[in-house]
Amino acid sequence: MSKINRDALFSDETSQYRIPMEVNPGDVATVVFRTAKDNVDAVYLISKGNRLPMKKYQSNERFDYYRIQLRVGTRRMLYYFEIRSGEERVFYNKRGITEELQSVYSFGIVPGFFTPDWAKGAVMYQIYVDRFCNGDPSNDVLTGEYSYIGQQVEKVEDWNQCPNVMDVRSFYGGDLQGILDKLDYLVDLGVEVIYMNPIFVSPSNHKYDCQDYDYIDPHFTVIKKDGGDLLPQGEQDNRKAGRYIQRVVNRENLEASNEFFIHFVEEVHKRGIRILLDGVFNHCGSFNKWLDRERLYESSGDYEEGAYVSEVSSYRDFFRFNNEHEWPYNEYYDGWWGHKTLPKLAYETSPELREYIMNIARKWVSPPYSVDGWRLDVAADLGLKEDYNHDFWKEFRSSVKEANSEAVIYAEHYGDASAWLKGEEWDSVMNYDSFMEPLTWFLTGMEKHSEYFRADLLNNEHALLGALRENIRAFYGPSFLIAMNQLSNHDHSRFLTRTSHMEGRLGSRSSEDASLGISKAVFREAVALQMIWSGAPTLYYGDEAGLCGFTDPDNRRTYPWGREDHELIAFHKEMIRIHKENQACRTGSGKIVLALHGIIGMIRFAKGSQVLVVVNNNEEGQKVSVPVWIGEVFDGVLMERLILSVEDGFTTENACYLVSDGAIEIFLPPFSAAVLRTRKAVKKESVQPKKKKRKWFARRRQYVKGSTWKNRNRGS
Repeated sequence: MSKINRDALFSDETSQYRIPMEVNPGDVATVVFRTAKDNVDAVYLISKGNRLPMKKYQSNERFDYYRIQLRVGTRRMLYYFEIRSGEERVFYNKRGITEELQSVYSFGIVPGFFTPDWAKGAVMYQIYVDRFCNGDPSNDVLTGEYSYIGQQVEKVEDWNQCPNVMDVRSFYGGDLQGILDKLDYLVDLGVEVIYMNPIFVSPSNHKYDCQDYDYIDPHFTVIKKDGGDLLPQGEQDNRKAGRYIQRVVNRENLEASNEFFIHFVEEVHKRGIRILLDGVFNHCGSFNKWLDRERLYESSGDYEEGAYVSEVSSYRDFFRFNNEHEWPYNEYYDGWWGHKTLPKLAYETSPELREYIMNIARKWVSPPYSVDGWRLDVAADLGLKEDYNHDFWKEFRSSVKEANSEAVIYAEHYGDASAWLKGEEWDSVMNYDSFMEPLTWFLTGMEKHSEYFRADLLNNEHALLGALRENIRAFYGPSFLIAMNQLSNHDHSRFLTRTSHMEGRLGSRSSEDASLGISKAVFREAVALQMIWSGAPTLYYGDEAGLCGFTDPDNRRTYPWGREDHELIAFHKEMIRIHKENQACRTGSGKIVLALHGIIGMIRFAKGSQVLVVVNNNEEGQKVSVPVWIGEVFDGVLMERLILSVEDGFTTENACYLVSDGAIEIFLPPFSAAVLRTRKAVKKESVQPKKKKRKWFARRRQYVKGSTWKNRNRGS
């Protein structure tokens, strides 16, 4: 028996290698493992104390496939594989071939854990509502309408003005009508899901300081009954903010706002787009009606007294007070990370608070609102103890899924999220560890806030592969295929700015600096990988139009209507089209098939569908051999190039590559990305050798013998 062909070994948790991928207790699951053809003596599935032989059931010209049927109980079943050939033995788990057999790296079957099919590989679009589009100026926050963090709020009159350092109280007027006005644009782009930063009543533009979970902020919807005074110049007392109180405390306005939101959801759903809300349940805001530090609700007559105002408030136990002798107007409450504008919610002392939030969780995913899921802010911080945190999210999941079985639950989380992704709490996460961070380091060498540059991680394939092998352990299949894969978002610098390798943030750098020395070619490489990567590719509004920006608040610039980079938008449209037209990009298996310095190749493969992305992040062009056989592409098959991005732009001009000896030979220009898919098989005897012709974008370039591009301008 020959030595084990290690590159041929493969299994994962997609529906090709576990049938069905998602199971209920009592179901039978068929687990499949792949080896090279006639290459091994035996394959075993190992689960707990059981070492179960797998049976070879299918072969083709390259591979043998082994399978075993498992009756699923009520508890999670972990497994890995042992492969033997003569005296040689290897183990295989989520890390691939490994000697690390800790259970955290095992594959897993989680009975009852289903994520919505619509979310698997869905194209998502994150909108920071105040900065996307102003569709109704009549609901704009007005200068002097109220005071926030020591100064009066400001209406920014110039839509194109960049944010200032203290941006939190500056408002540009974006609203839900603006999103409705741009639905044609979003549909044309290919968006399938809109994820909005928080939209509940809140005093800041980011709205992570919720004032009222029961209502959508009228500044984002409609103000039915307006009036009242603005604050006098220099005034900080919000009890005198008559206009603000009328707009966001008056019940008539709040009910009208929710009615508008019903209309909004209906219109978005008509266009085939789903909606995710941002839920901030670890903390609320100091303006919140339960606390009422600003005393907005105290004299309204329609609300109970807040816990800041009165010791006997029914909301007293919603917060932890560290001085019991300071009422009325007790300012000694716990703030999240010490921020008094972000009171920490004290769930452990208030069953009523917990039930209130569970009702909120159900309310917004149920008719008449019928949103399609939640993204949970700082979800791991909720509560004071980890045990309580897990118990809370288990109930939250049950509440949401009972109200809407097709709703999805995402969480913001940095680091290992595996404790929350066991099928009982969150569905998935914003994928920092297995997408944003490793891709950013590899392609730009930058920390994701643009705080610092590391030359040792730029183009470092070993660091990239190490991060991916390690961090995949957090995910089971249902979570991995819906993971929110972002290049940018509201908490980190824009990816396009990271391509300049410039360190810093607003304050130490100017807004103009964020656009200096950027590389759109490197950005397109990242987008190409994003659209082929396992998970849900999630755009941050304006990235596709060329927006730059350091970390927040500079990353929260307005969408550049009328100043868009139309070539970048066109590229995104093409990549989204490729993603949506090829099922392998949604639910197929994924495998890195090529990893060199500055070069990475990934193939997604499913029955009848294989898509390959290869990027070259080097300053010189390189000819590479890509072993596509690993993705089950066989000799005689043509791989058709769907798109090629180079330094000066991109082309969708067709080119085909014949698979021979399991590989294709492809020349990659500097800072390029190519996406290919299988086309059709070709009879070997019918293929005649032809002289190769190359058609390239040639502006400012010179082809040099030895398959090298010399480029005199990298800054495109």
